[in-house]
Amino acid sequence: MPVDSPLLSADTGGIEPNISPDKYERCFSEFQQRFVNLGFAITSALIIFWTIDVTGDAVIQRSLYLMLIFVLCAICYPFTVKGPSRVSLVLDTIIILLSILGSLYVIYNYDKRFLRLSNLTFADIFFGVTMIIIGLDIGRRVIGWALTLVAACIIFYALIGKQIPGTFGHPGFDVSMIVSQVYSGLEGYYGMATRFMLRYVAPFIILGAFLEKTGAGDFFMNLAFSLTRGLVGGPAKAAVVGSSLMGSISGSAIANVSSTGCFTIPMMKRIGYRPHVAAAIEAAASTGGQIMPPIMGAVAFIMVEFTQIPYMIIVKTASIPILLYFITVYVFIHFEAKKYNIGVDDTIDIQPVKQLMKAGWPYFFVLIMIMIVMVMGLSPAIAALSGIISLITINSIISRNINFKLIYESLVLGGKYSLSIGSIVACIGIILALVGLTGVGLKFSWFLADLSQGSAFLAIIIVGLISMILGMGLPSGPAYIVLAITAGPALTDLGFPLLTAHLILVWYSIDSEITPPVGLASITAAGIARSSPMKTMFTAFKFAKGLYILPFMFYYRPGILLEGHWLLVLETIGSILFGLIAFVAVLENYLYRKTTLPERIILLAAAIGLLAPPLVWNGIGSLCLLGVVLMQKKIIKNK
Repeated sequence: MPVDSPLLSADTGGIEPNISPDKYERCFSEFQQRFVNLGFAITSALIIFWTIDVTGDAVIQRSLYLMLIFVLCAICYPFTVKGPSRVSLVLDTIIILLSILGSLYVIYNYDKRFLRLSNLTFADIFFGVTMIIIGLDIGRRVIGWALTLVAACIIFYALIGKQIPGTFGHPGFDVSMIVSQVYSGLEGYYGMATRFMLRYVAPFIILGAFLEKTGAGDFFMNLAFSLTRGLVGGPAKAAVVGSSLMGSISGSAIANVSSTGCFTIPMMKRIGYRPHVAAAIEAAASTGGQIMPPIMGAVAFIMVEFTQIPYMIIVKTASIPILLYFITVYVFIHFEAKKYNIGVDDTIDIQPVKQLMKAGWPYFFVLIMIMIVMVMGLSPAIAALSGIISLITINSIISRNINFKLIYESLVLGGKYSLSIGSIVACIGIILALVGLTGVGLKFSWFLADLSQGSAFLAIIIVGLISMILGMGLPSGPAYIVLAITAGPALTDLGFPLLTAHLILVWYSIDSEITPPVGLASITAAGIARSSPMKTMFTAFKFAKGLYILPFMFYYRPGILLEGHWLLVLETIGSILFGLIAFVAVLENYLYRKTTLPERIILLAAAIGLLAPPLVWNGIGSLCLLGVVLMQKKIIKNK
């Protein structure tokens, strides 16, 4: 039985929280919805079963998974929202049938097809081309054009390589070779992209659904509200605390915004935050939550796969940077509340921490179980499964019965949530397969190294710009995969340590959730807040400045990654923290009161000095910051 919550009645403004406002889902009758829900539940149940059945055939698992995703996406998201619905229905029916046939064809005699990869039959090519077109269409209709266009461009690039002069030219490949890589073999659709989804991402999305349905999510959110009770701008600060707790487990910024934002955003608006600011706060907090230790969601597990660095080392190394990020967002919120006189909300009845903990403390066992499984070296999917089993067990003990209806509803919700991320598996598979075939990944790395002229500073800037383009409209996991295969080798070639390079890539990948013009977490939050999506994205971009500054610190100040003597580590953390606070004060034009132009200039100098590597600069930056603090306090005291 979920923990009682006074916050569950918060007005969401009539917006379905888990649907982006610019996406259109097909409406169903109650009878039809039951069948769709059954499809969602079957998808979740199969993912859980495949987590347990480690001896299962990988090709069968991946092809069935992709078939279910294609079919459910075609059912839930119409081919077009314009024109006659009958035409869309006919097209969707054809796509569903071809998706089933194309997937079953993959399973049928696939071992014999592997032997003829260099000499495909007409049927191989027909189903291959069909499934590639369907994969591009499914990505377009669920996520949007961004990734679909990238995948389509790389197909075009693979076809016309002979006509491209210079470094990026290649011999060119025909349709048969592209089908062989993307559809018939294990490099594309049924390779790394689908494996990542089934092993790392999908199980944690289902875990997030169980958190939401069992009441664990409500408990963590209420705990956040209770901890921030009595603080100015309390609901905004609760969003930071709650999103860090929820995001660490779910690993999805969009799911995080959907589950926590429908409570925090209306409450932020009620106490005086402007709608786009409330939405931006939730988006920025949820974006950081997906890489919050101790679990760090799916991105950390994908990073383990790419780098072969142990999971616990990645978690330990990433702990300080993400805490600094959340402190930065918190300071932004505090200054915003002070600047606009946003006070404490005393109109809601929030349970004390003691009372909440008494009822909901068992939910902390979910975190403990996941951590124990990860420390034991078992797979992330097993860790997510242990979390799901823990939640069911805790809920059954509290309610004194096994609630099968709740389990079914959780499976349905998990399947529904998994559509948005599963819909891009095909596009990611196309990119991964053809990047390897054409060699464009290595060429891109050479180009980046040449463009940066050996400068680490320029290389980080260029990687950040690339992430904005390639990651546009993508969730963080797929954005990281794309970035890792294109820009990752360039950073290591320039002398970046492997862990540092990939942490930079991870941080620049998660910014895809909020960065204009296609920040999915920002768009979702804007839908709940009924604010302008573009205005929300630019405001979230401001609040999340730590995402763009801290990657430079990973390289130039490795003490932030706990490298070096402990005194150096402490000095690094302290100077970066105060440097970020000074930078926030510059952007917000506020410290203890609104800043004057000379104060902002001094604060900017303080931020640069505190963030720069040399110790002497840190000292100068500290004096600049201290000077402004004393100056402002003296003026306030004399008033």
